[in-house]
Amino acid sequence: MKRPSAGFVAALALSAGFAAACTPVRETHGWVSDSASEAEVQPGVDTRSTVLARMGSPSTMGTFGEADWYYITSLQESFAYFNPKTTARTVTVIRFNAEDVVSGVDKFGIEKGRVISYSGDKTPTRGRELGVLEQIFGTVGARLPTNPEEATANRR
Repeated sequence: MKRPSAGFVAALALSAGFAAACTPVRETHGWVSDSASEAEVQPGVDTRSTVLARMGSPSTMGTFGEADWYYITSLQESFAYFNPKTTARTVTVIRFNAEDVVSGVDKFGIEKGRVISYSGDKTPTRGRELGVLEQIFGTVGARLPTNPEEATANRR
């Protein structure tokens, strides 16, 4: 039986590596959706405690008064060395009234999302920036306190 050449084995290993690199890596982030528990939440019947027991803690709550609970799930895919791309996102919003009873359940997908542009401006800080040499040699010659009274007096 004839053994395969080293070049053939190397080419086979290289092609297997390329094929593995083209397979997307899928990651789920956030709340793990359970369709059955979501479908069971009924407005006017369920309360905060029953939703908490059925679906667990929300991903986030409403800003004012915590009247809304948000369950957020994202699915990201990445190929080889490229940045991950969000391919699916589901936001389930559960609204509560003043008596802590569910008043509504809404579900949104990635199509309702908006792109938010972040500001790249920096907040200035007081003081001056130290150079590299000042950071390295800035404490050369500084005297450490020799007794505890002197150390506490310098802190005031």
